[in-house]
Amino acid sequence: MKTRFAPSPTGFLHIGSVRTALFSWLLARHFNGTFILRIEDTDRQRSKPEYTELILETLKWLKIDWDGAVEYQSRRLDRYQEVIDDLVSRGLAYYCDCSVERLENLRAEQMAQGFPQPRYDEHCRNLNLTKGPGRVVRLKISRIWT
Repeated sequence: MKTRFAPSPTGFLHIGSVRTALFSWLLARHFNGTFILRIEDTDRQRSKPEYTELILETLKWLKIDWDGAVEYQSRRLDRYQEVIDDLVSRGLAYYCDCSVERLENLRAEQMAQGFPQPRYDEHCRNLNLTKGPGRVVRLKISRIWT
């Protein structure tokens, strides 16, 4: 049994996050498993070291201990890029450069049309874009709507 708690250091630790940590820790300890602490620090604009320190201090204060060293998502970016490159090369993912404004407009249009759940319209799916500034990676999934 291996569980993990993966808080984002973008603000104060929420009571719901503490609950998640506690349940994950209890489950791992009950089954003599491993409890991993992984800091989701890839949001470079909002992540702050003082929030990471506060997370660590809070967990220690609550006596929620973790196994091994603290893992940091930002230290695995090379691995994530390898996986992205593999997915894109196999045609399972693609780069998208839709602006925030375009996506907000698309959402507003779909909401006005009564869509129960707004969705990305796959605008960039077949454009064969390459990696570039401001581009995100989207997975190619089966179309389940028209």
